[in-house]
Amino acid sequence: MIDANIITERFLRYVKTHTESDPETGLTPSTPQQYEFAESLKEELIRIGLHDVSLDDNGYVMATLPSNINHSTPVVGFIAHMDTSPDFSGKNVKPRIVEQYDGQDIVLNAERNIVLKPADFPEILQYNGQDIIVTDGTTLLGADDKAGLAEIVTAMEYLVQHPEIKHGEIRVGFTPDEEIGEGAKYFDVEKFNAEWAYTMDGSEVGELEFENFNAATAKVIFHGRSVHPGYAKHKMKNSIRIANQFVSLLSRFQTPEHTEGYEGFFHLMSMAGDVEKTTMTYIIRDHDRMRFEERKKEMKHLTNKINAEFGAGTCEIEMNDQYYNMREKIEPVMHIVDLAEEAMKACDIVPNIRPIRGGTDGANLSFKGLPCPNIFAGGHNFHGKFEYVPIPSMVKASELILKIIELVTVKYK
Repeated sequence: MIDANIITERFLRYVKTHTESDPETGLTPSTPQQYEFAESLKEELIRIGLHDVSLDDNGYVMATLPSNINHSTPVVGFIAHMDTSPDFSGKNVKPRIVEQYDGQDIVLNAERNIVLKPADFPEILQYNGQDIIVTDGTTLLGADDKAGLAEIVTAMEYLVQHPEIKHGEIRVGFTPDEEIGEGAKYFDVEKFNAEWAYTMDGSEVGELEFENFNAATAKVIFHGRSVHPGYAKHKMKNSIRIANQFVSLLSRFQTPEHTEGYEGFFHLMSMAGDVEKTTMTYIIRDHDRMRFEERKKEMKHLTNKINAEFGAGTCEIEMNDQYYNMREKIEPVMHIVDLAEEAMKACDIVPNIRPIRGGTDGANLSFKGLPCPNIFAGGHNFHGKFEYVPIPSMVKASELILKIIELVTVKYK
């Protein structure tokens, strides 16, 4: 149904565009490249035949595939994000297709000895015989979430080209800055005007998610006092050492590398400083809202503990909530998850319903009044040089979009 060559060409074109987001600018979109990409997507949606195509000042793209039936059905949306993660470079992406993967190590970059090994990433072995798109080892790939973009646009193009396929009104939305937790910030739910939507932002085939972390960021600042080290006794306060003491007070087993499933964590993202001042950035995650609040209290407690030992004002903390677990908003409308699960089975996809160990635009959108579960986009190893996406997985995701639309049309006559 979906032509693999078309979706592959589209995906390769998208990932070669630099759209890395930046948490430090305070702008929306946070980088000018995202707006430039949004403009090109707007033109592409017009070109393939969608209606009401818009791009607002904040970089949000929306469009409509009008209904071609004479009865009303719920308006359903499909959403993906345009930015790539600032965790790893997304500039000058050089994708490569590994044809008919043979189950062996993939040399991404011989000069730098960067090798994608099944010993490290055994999930890749399930794609034996498939064509896989990889990086050259110097950047991420950008399947998160340009695979989602390509899948949505390709599905919409297919429906425009096949008017004999009956469907109700469909909305599509593309957002900036999802990777820095700002993707839904200025998303106009009322303008989007869908009853529910799906983000195409998951990983391997079959993923269907309606639970995610509650999430917060924390910036912890330590103030020291620099004194000549030869005469520093009882005078110097080394902010780096104090910061390390703070780190040691948090259990090392409550970190990403020691947790899975519903287990939450504290994740030290960055640390920089000198004797006078050290700044650390954490993210705090937990699926359970009560445990999430307890984690934030623990960070404040440790701040007070440091100040009690080293003096008032030694440690400051700034915490901000990013998003909450969408489960509480999805459970009252579980039929939208059931519909996606039924569509998967009809496409010979085994549903894998599990909690997201992260977040998507769908979390904040659900709290803004647009219930929005998450569906696989097909990629693996996001945010790093070992990212890859099997081409058949993107085809499956695009065909799943078509099947969901078909079921909505049939079930809501």
